[in-house]
Amino acid sequence: MLETNQGSVLSVENPGVGAPADAGPLIVGIGGTVRSGSSTERAVRAVLAASASAGARTLLLGAEELQLPLYTPGESLRTPAARRLVEAVALADGLVIGTPAYHGGVSGLVKNALDYLEDLREDARPYLHGRAVGCVVTARGAQAASTLAGLRSVVHALRGWPTPLGVAINTESVTLASDDSAGDSTGDPHLTAQLATVGRQVVEFARMRTPVG
Repeated sequence: MLETNQGSVLSVENPGVGAPADAGPLIVGIGGTVRSGSSTERAVRAVLAASASAGARTLLLGAEELQLPLYTPGESLRTPAARRLVEAVALADGLVIGTPAYHGGVSGLVKNALDYLEDLREDARPYLHGRAVGCVVTARGAQAASTLAGLRSVVHALRGWPTPLGVAINTESVTLASDDSAGDSTGDPHLTAQLATVGRQVVEFARMRTPVG
């Protein structure tokens, strides 16, 4: 069972159980570092706050939830945390993925979590098929931009749709607030607006993909 920010409890066996017919789309956030409350996790929280303001249910899988065993192809045993990650993504209508830039690439913590989505290869919606994914990268310097391009490529490989706007954050010039409010969480109005736009774009795409009737 998964509990979202609005208190709705979803059944991992049947996505329809526990969610009212008019419930908003479920947006799952994945990201952070082994340091709880990192700039990356705060950025993901800011995007999810904007998604919630747009009517979505949100679920954050942050630093603690992403400390998983190294993904091993062919290994079927899964920890409870790994099952929760895969189940949450299977239920998601859209995602937000945040990573720090480590040596110009996606962090091992986040990449390992995404590798577990191989478990969804036989799902009705394999991998990230048919879902918008907001991409956010943080770095102390300019390498965030190149890592953002790499993260978008990973999302493409998983059959997801990166939102038109992705955000690269230079943490040398901005400091993200420790709360997850949808207001000015960065001290930089332009960056705050960018994060909010990503949150709204994920929700807008999810609503467009929702079957009518």
